Amino acid sequence: MKLLKNIMIAISGLMISASCNGQKVKNDVAEATSAKNGKALVVFFSHAGENYSVGYIKVGNTKIVADYISEITGADQFEIVAEKSYDMPYSDLTKLAKEEAERNEKPAYKGDVENLSEYDTIFIGGPVWWGTYPQVMFTFFDKHAADMKGKTIIPFTTHEGSGLGSCATDVKEAFPDANVQDGFSIYGHEVRSNKAKVEKWLKGLGY
Repeated sequence: MKLLKNIMIAISGLMISASCNGQKVKNDVAEATSAKNGKALVVFFSHAGENYSVGYIKVGNTKIVADYISEITGADQFEIVAEKSYDMPYSDLTKLAKEEAERNEKPAYKGDVENLSEYDTIFIGGPVWWGTYPQVMFTFFDKHAADMKGKTIIPFTTHEGSGLGSCATDVKEAFPDANVQDGFSIYGHEVRSNKAKVEKWLKGLGY
């Protein structure tokens, strides 16, 4: 029994060591990737609550993709959170989003990125509302247009049939002095089960 106990202790030690080594390798890869591509930031808006196709969700679809990006690339995050509430039935939300777009409204958001100059690559993501990003994201774009000069910007969207819409085009227009790359889109209903799609996209970008 004593021999068996010692063997089990030895096996446990090996498993812990392997786990630590695995985490170290993962961290080393993330650091090497960061060094190659520069410091990255994910700026995103995500809508929890009632969403088309997926019903009521506690975590927004875009938030999940943003978390995948940060996990794989080591990027920091800034979530654009509107001061006004969008917690309402989906049918009401679509009406409000349409009205905001028609009025070219620029809703206020909470907080801000104070150290934007530190980042080389910025992922910008959100759902597609009436063909483009939610209007609150354009508030951020307007505020930081001058700060994006020379930066690499990578748009992404979650959607249920709109693809990228005009998001990539609108980002290029908002940041004419930035290097805006081709965008990425993924269905909202598949973000929880298709992390591999995000991984493949990021691998193609060198991450």
